[in-house]
Amino acid sequence: MQQKARRNKILTRDNAFMWAFLIVGMSVQVVTFLITKQTALSLVCGLLGICSVILCSQGNILTFAFGFAQILTYSYICYKESLYGTLAINAYYFITQIYGVYVWRKRLKDDNKDIAESVPTRHLSMRFIAIMSVLLIVCSYITGLCLSHFTNDSQPYLDAFTTVPALLAQVLMILAYREQWYIWFLIDVLYVVLWALAGDYCLFAQHIFWCVNCIYGYIHWSKTLQERV
Repeated sequence: MQQKARRNKILTRDNAFMWAFLIVGMSVQVVTFLITKQTALSLVCGLLGICSVILCSQGNILTFAFGFAQILTYSYICYKESLYGTLAINAYYFITQIYGVYVWRKRLKDDNKDIAESVPTRHLSMRFIAIMSVLLIVCSYITGLCLSHFTNDSQPYLDAFTTVPALLAQVLMILAYREQWYIWFLIDVLYVVLWALAGDYCLFAQHIFWCVNCIYGYIHWSKTLQERV
């Protein structure tokens, strides 16, 4: 009985933090939009992205609903900015998210959880993380070379180092591995630079917020993982 009461207290606290975090993130987006006079599409994309990543950090399957809408708006912006690597990764996101809905629903069902609860999380070994890191650096560099030589990509290496790691991060997210948050954090730091150079400050602000959300997501998923041990 005491354990259940303690769990309910933690859930209430987490929900309160989530709503506060959401309000702050959306407020930053709106203020950035008003100050910098970005396009309305950038604002909508940023707001959808804020909702999606916060729900993901909570392990809530509704993240995919906002994710699909954000991908569509983000893809159009990337096309206009000639960021072809980022445009390609968004097509990949859209396809893999369809599979992600199936995987998360199955994990909730297998763990006897309601759809509103957090998806059960997992973790990777340090050996796998080390091998993965080396491969990501090498593959990202090669991709950057290809983009710089064979396309008119405006920022080939930044584009490559945000695109290639995202391929793996998306798979880890779908399979509910905690280590996805390491990769997303590094990707979002690079995206902060990319969108600052591109001059889209709504997306610049969105990725700064996403960096903070990665830290929160890692902490929340770590707590969920400890509860399962």
